Amino acid sequence: MRERTAVASLKVGRSPVFAQRGVVATSQPLAAEAGLQILREGGNAVDAAVAAAATLNVVEPQSTGIGGDMFMLYWSARERRLFGLNGSGRAPKAATPARYREAGFEKMPDAGVFSATVPGAVDGWCAAIERCGSGKMSLKALLAPAIHYAEKGFPVSPIIGNAWRNQEPKLSKCEPSVKTYLPSGRAPRAGEVFRNPKLAASLRAVAEGGREVFYEGAIAKEIVRYSKEVGGLFEMEDFAATRSTWVEPIRTSYRGHELCEIPPNGQGLAALLCLNIVGEDPVGDFSYGSADHLHFMIEAMKLAFADRSRYIADPGMADVPIPGMLSKGYAKERRKLIQPGQAGDPAPGAPHGWSDTIYLTAADAEGNMCSFINSLFSQFGSGVAGGETGIMLQNRGWGFVLEEGHPNCIAPGKRPFHTIIPGFVMKDGEPWMSYGVMGGDMQPQGHVQVLSNMLDFGMDIQEAIDAPRFRVLGGRKVAVENGVPDPVLEELRRRGHEAERAGGYEGFGGGQGIVCLPGGVYIAGSDHRRDGCAVGF
Repeated sequence: MRERTAVASLKVGRSPVFAQRGVVATSQPLAAEAGLQILREGGNAVDAAVAAAATLNVVEPQSTGIGGDMFMLYWSARERRLFGLNGSGRAPKAATPARYREAGFEKMPDAGVFSATVPGAVDGWCAAIERCGSGKMSLKALLAPAIHYAEKGFPVSPIIGNAWRNQEPKLSKCEPSVKTYLPSGRAPRAGEVFRNPKLAASLRAVAEGGREVFYEGAIAKEIVRYSKEVGGLFEMEDFAATRSTWVEPIRTSYRGHELCEIPPNGQGLAALLCLNIVGEDPVGDFSYGSADHLHFMIEAMKLAFADRSRYIADPGMADVPIPGMLSKGYAKERRKLIQPGQAGDPAPGAPHGWSDTIYLTAADAEGNMCSFINSLFSQFGSGVAGGETGIMLQNRGWGFVLEEGHPNCIAPGKRPFHTIIPGFVMKDGEPWMSYGVMGGDMQPQGHVQVLSNMLDFGMDIQEAIDAPRFRVLGGRKVAVENGVPDPVLEELRRRGHEAERAGGYEGFGGGQGIVCLPGGVYIAGSDHRRDGCAVGF
């Protein structure tokens, strides 16, 4: 194990969880237990992931829900194959730059009905279950825990309660949101029992009627009706046309392992770009958490983000030069731009050829592993509940731009640039780790930092998740977490970084991870920055 002396302590009081039969790690304990119960009842990792995601819709409503999108990476032990699923929705057919400018927008709005895109999560859940589920568990059974907590209520957990309270001004702008999520005129406090009967009814309808009731039936009709009432763009055909896409994961090698990501329109490419840039340099020769270490990683991440902002878009409607961007030769040229003693302001290269989310992961006794992410984007998404459905609509439209000619310019039926990314790591053709880090543009940064912590500095999954993080914010701005010593912070500033301290849930997201050890043992970790946990049996 390499040197770590630059950080006083990596232990924050939590040990990893070891299990053989199955394990689930989520950002809320009730959801983790719901997924684990599905495993106990004979479901597999995908079944458990859908049950946990549905439960998180209820118990962590600011982060996720059936009004949002999902992505999945899934290792099938039977087929010996890694599957990728893009469950992101699309812009309405009426969504054009001209229409937004007519509505008074000079840039994409971050809230309100014009920020919403068609939700893709329900179709994604159904597609995942149909292709990769155990076949033993009905959709009704998988949604039962979520329906129970929505109908009977659940005690709000502390970090979620605080985030909920912070979003009272946003929710107060929409009457259905107030009725559903601020029923007493305020957000529920930690320990208070909250019930959501409207969402329970929607979940029950999906449980009994499947994707059709959401995209072609009563739920779609009510969301479209309310969207029209407040001037939105949704039509029934926008919902009816929604389909998830099975995709081939993109990947790159790093220290004898292979990081796999969902291809664009997601930003997983940024994590691969960053690893390629640092890949030929001995990161592990740095003292962990030193100014040299952080400076190098920050500069590599900035280079990856410059390319991300320029090129990542819906590949079905724009040219995304993935092979050229993932070329090791391209990474070598980009690496030359890093100056050891000076922060840079990188521009995109020329390759050839407030945010919130839930991430969860599950693994089962057969060796299947599921990396699963579901999100509304910002906390409570658009801030708009879909009429009487109790469903919060995401604000993924914010990921588009209105600049004509840009690859990510909004267009009818187009998928936006997407922040949510599940991660998966292979070693010698075998599954090694299913993991992710939530939180907008923290996600690829988290993927890189957690994996480097493990492969370059010998940390276990819980240590790697708990370790202090940095977050590139744009330009030379960077936030560093508590745990980075003051002298290191001052040295970063001396090198030109506009470095400031920040901490916890708001700034650095939250991670979950499961590592598959030899002999069929799983070791799982869950982030102390969230309310969640890892559980197994």
